[in-house]
Formats: sequence, structure tokens, C-alpha cells
Amino acid sequence: MSDAPVRTLLLWCPDWPVLAAEIVDGVPATGPVAVLHANRVVACSERARAEGVRRGLRKREAQGRCPQLTVVDYDPGRDARAFEPVVAAVEELVAGVEVVRPGACALTARGPSRYFGGEEAAAERIIEHVAQTCVVESQVGIAAGVFAAGLAARTGRIVPPGQTPEFLAGLPVEALGRPALADLLRRLGVRTLGDFAALPAGDVLARFGFDGALAHRLAAGRDHRPLAVRQPPADLTVTAEHDEPIDRVDAAAFAARALAEQLHDRLAGHGLACTRLGIEAVTAHGQELHRVWRHDGLLTAAAIADRVRWQLDGWLTGSSRRGGGGPARPTSGIIRLRLVPDGVIAQAGLQAGLWGETGEERERAHRALSRVQGILGPEAVLTAVLGGGRSPADQVRLVPWGDERLPARPGPPPLPVERDTAGTEAGTTAGTTAGRATGGGAGVRAGQAAGGRAGGGAAAGGGEVAAGRAAGRRRGGGGASSRAGAADAGRGGAVPPWPGRLPPPAPAVVLPSPLAATVHDAAGEPVVVSARLTVSAAPARLTVGTAPPTEIVGWTGPWPVDERWWAPAEARRRARFQVSLADGAALLLAVEAGQWLVEAIYD
Repeated sequence: MSDAPVRTLLLWCPDWPVLAAEIVDGVPATGPVAVLHANRVVACSERARAEGVRRGLRKREAQGRCPQLTVVDYDPGRDARAFEPVVAAVEELVAGVEVVRPGACALTARGPSRYFGGEEAAAERIIEHVAQTCVVESQVGIAAGVFAAGLAARTGRIVPPGQTPEFLAGLPVEALGRPALADLLRRLGVRTLGDFAALPAGDVLARFGFDGALAHRLAAGRDHRPLAVRQPPADLTVTAEHDEPIDRVDAAAFAARALAEQLHDRLAGHGLACTRLGIEAVTAHGQELHRVWRHDGLLTAAAIADRVRWQLDGWLTGSSRRGGGGPARPTSGIIRLRLVPDGVIAQAGLQAGLWGETGEERERAHRALSRVQGILGPEAVLTAVLGGGRSPADQVRLVPWGDERLPARPGPPPLPVERDTAGTEAGTTAGTTAGRATGGGAGVRAGQAAGGRAGGGAAAGGGEVAAGRAAGRRRGGGGASSRAGAADAGRGGAVPPWPGRLPPPAPAVVLPSPLAATVHDAAGEPVVVSARLTVSAAPARLTVGTAPPTEIVGWTGPWPVDERWWAPAEARRRARFQVSLADGAALLLAVEAGQWLVEAIYD
């Protein structure tokens, strides 16, 4: 194999950090601008250099030389983002581009020189295309190896083949980009790369170490590092053009099947699978339709075809929603269909089931629900997601089927049901004295009331649910809301993030709008809760709306919550009760501003 380095073409954009600041942040590069890193200048504009600003100067010294200097912080991410369009412009003309650093990219010179009719013609064509496409000035250097080509690009020079060592020999040792090594070489009397290259390689390795030996090879023009060319991303999109507009569902299904198999084969060829699919269609009248389908598994060819067919069916049949609220039907047939794999992952394979396909029933249900969404819209099928919150209504968020199941509020879902022997005993014993606790402090004041009160029939049905499991949990009150949260955790050990949250079990039905109710004691007087959470009398009867009163056989509470007390317009203070009725029902009640409400129903 030949020891000669590959002849390389390198594109260099002078003062790129300054240009990137202009492109991204709008800092005018025509003025005196300096980019600083660690309080030292790493790049400056031409106007700043004319005022005496140089790389390596401290910020104060640079501003002393140029009082009008605009200082910009060094941001490598900004430089890389701004340089991407330049690399893309070069890739429009040639292939196999390697990004050396933001502001410089390299490629093998042989291909472009043969295509454009010479190295000089190729350099001029690339510089012109970058200037027209990105409005960026650049220079090109061609030499043997990336190191020599980068130095040649600073003067826009094309080094003739075989003359790279002679070109490097006359350059100062500072061109190596190693300040400490260059300073040491100058103190030893070695001032040029030619002088450094003339030293024996063994002596250089023994005196300067491995990095010095590598710099010695570069100074001699022996740069053997191959180009790590950038591979442009594969185009996974598939498109189908139709001479005859598609306006029937059966024709759309046929087109969807062929296009889905083509997309699946293309993804499989790259070892990928699709999890989110974009469906785009253009009608003969120029209407553009777009929909994104999400799937929590891997979309097979059949699954892709089904979703495309369902979506085309929904578009072509027009509004099918009751009341005519759905999307209008396109005024003409579809002439272009495009599938975009919006989310792809590596295909890892799936173990098949022993009898039938794994998750076949779930997949069938998913396909049916997805088809309903394709016809009626994404909001037609909703699922509930449990999260954090103090009341059952706060802990539930409805999301469209197939979307990410993220809770509306941070925090774990409601705590699991725990059987508490002491709680059950307290729930079935009449006349248990309830301990009261009020929470205070900053944030959310959430006091927890312990122990409940149960009537004589608390052991029956819903009385055990409402009074037995919830009543026996004893809460410690206190000053800060963190103490209330720790008490709410009970024996679980972990501190819940929502102090004041109701204890388990969670209600089975949460009413969308609470129902107004009244609660009376045994003497027929309304039951009230004072500001200090004192219940006027034991609740005995519950009346919901115009329904007849129902006897309360067990109750526990109150669980007070004082939310957003620091914002009077948003403040909300209420107390919750769990009650069991004589008919076997168990309810979650709340009293707010003197009004009793039915918020949820227990199983």
C-alpha cells in the first residue's frame, strides 16, 4: 500500500465563530466583534483585527485596544448548527464530506476534480455554490492530507501533487496548533516545520513524547489519517403519483397496500422499524392533507397499510360525525400520496406466541380504535392517565388513543389499597373519637384528620369501604406541608409529593360536575364544619338534589385542603368526607364555602 497521504480538498470559512454569531444571534460581523472562551479571544472579525485585537488576548486587553469591541461568548453548539447548511451545500455538489470542525470540511479531491475538469475548477465551483446558497465567504485549499490542505486553505492555495513537504517546510512551527510545543521548539532553535521534520523520528519521540512524534509526522507531510466521511441520512420517505385521481375507498385501499409494503421494505433494508407514521396527500385541486399516526409498538406492513387505508377512508368520505362537525370532504381526488416515517427505531425482532401472534387481541382492538380516530378525529377515542393531585378529579387526564400517556400533574398515581387491621377495627367500632390535625406552612397547607367516626352499621357493605379502610389511618398534623406529606405516606416510607391527598381506596366513578347535597344530623339540623375543622354533629342523613334523604351509617373525615392560599383569586379551601349509606353506596363528599357536594362514588 502506498505511504503517500490522500490528496484532500478542504473548504475553510474564515472567522467562523464570528459568522455563526451573526447567523444565529444577529451580531453584525462587519463591526468589531470578538468571541471569548475562558476570558480569552478565540476568534475576532476583520474590523477587530484592524484595531489590534488578536487571538489569545484577555478580554480587558482586547477591549483596551478596541473600546467599541462587541464581545460574544463562545458556543460550539451554535457554531455547529450554523455550519450545517454549508456542509449541506457542499454535499449538493460532491459526496463524502467530513466535517473537520465547525467552519471547515474536507473531502477527497480526486472525484470532484475529475467531474468538474480539474482541481482549480472544482474549487471555484464549490466556493461559488456556497456563496450563492449560504451567502458565506469561503476558501479552498488542496494538498496531500487534511493537515496540509487546511494550511493551504488559509491562503487559498492549491499545492501541486508531490510538493506538499516543500510547502510545509517554510511554515512556522506555530502552524502545528500546539502552543506549548511550538514555544519549546523555538527555544531549541527549531523555527520552521522543515527544521522540525529534519530531526530524527526516534529522537523526537524520546524527547517530546507521542504527541510530539505525531506533530513530527504532520510537519513532514505524512498525514495518514483517512477521511471519516459523513454519510448523508437515508431518505426513507415513499411517494406514489397517480395519473387518475383517487376518489373511491377501494382504489385508495389498493394504493395504500402497495405504498405500505414499499415503505416497510425500505425500512427493513436499513434495519429500522416505524413507530410514528406521517400520511400526506395532495388532491388534484391542490389541497394538502396531513395526519400523523402514533403506535406504541412496531408498525408492520399490514399495520401501515391499515392506517393509510383508514386515513384515506376518513378523508374521502368526508364528515361522518354527528352534527356535521367532522372535516369536509376534499373537492377532488388524490393524485399524490406520501408516507413519512416520522419516528424510527432499530428493529430488534419479536418472539412469536405459541398459539397465534403475540398480543393479537390487543392489536385488533388498537386497529379498531385507530380506525375510529381516522374517521372521527383523534379526540374521538380517549383514555385515562393517572398522575399526581389531591382530589380524584385532579389525578385523571384524558389523552387521545395512541398519544403519549403523560399525567397532567407530576407525581405517582394514587397509592395502592392497603389493608389496615387497626383501621378496620376503628371503622367497625361505634363512637371512635376522631383525631384532628391541621397542616400549615408555605406552599399548600394540608392537614390530615385521623381516625374516623362510624355509626353502628359501619360493618356493612360500603361502610367498611368508607369507614373501615380509611378511618383507621392516623395522620400527624404540624407546621410545614412536608410533615403533612410524610404523615400521608403512612407506613409506606416514601413521602408523597401531594400532601392532603385522599387515602385509598380510590373512587370508582368521578363525577364530571359535583352534585349539590345537604347533610343533616340526627336532630334534623344541617351539619357544618367550622374554620378549625370542628364538625357540629355526626352526619345522619344525606339528601342529593331532589332525591329523598338516605341514612348515613358510617363516615370518616374531614380531610382538609387549603390550596393556593397565597393567591386570593385562585384560593380554594374545602374539607372532604367519606360516607357509607344505608343502601350500600359509598360516596366522597366535600364541603366548600358552606355547601356540601358529592364528588365521587366508591364501588
